Amino acid sequence: QVQLVQSGGGLAPPGGSLRLSCAASGFTFSNYAMSWARQAPGKGLEWVSGMSSDGSDAFYADSVKGRFAISRDNAKNMVYLQMNSLKPEDTALYYCAKETTPRRRGVGLGLEDYDYWGQGTQVTVSS
Repeated sequence: QVQLVQSGGGLAPPGGSLRLSCAASGFTFSNYAMSWARQAPGKGLEWVSGMSSDGSDAFYADSVKGRFAISRDNAKNMVYLQMNSLKPEDTALYYCAKETTPRRRGVGLGLEDYDYWGQGTQVTVSS
């Protein structure tokens, strides 16, 4: 069965960095785009970043562009989110997600494009 197991996250000061990891199993990882989404306290789920199945395309929400970097290792079935220059407004539960439909290029930019989600990882940015 499909499993997405997250690790990383925690507490960081404003301007600090954190790295999230997501270990995938139960499907052919290299066939699917992967994304990260987040849910801040009292707000809805927000798509943050996505990467195509072959790692050639990366997309970011405007709110994190230039600060966050997504990457993947298809040999290890892993996807990562490096978060730099963190702001208090980045505080949220972060989720990795598998796109529903396999494709070689591009990334689904809507939450409805994803069918499996990790368990969530808390990121708190505070001094």
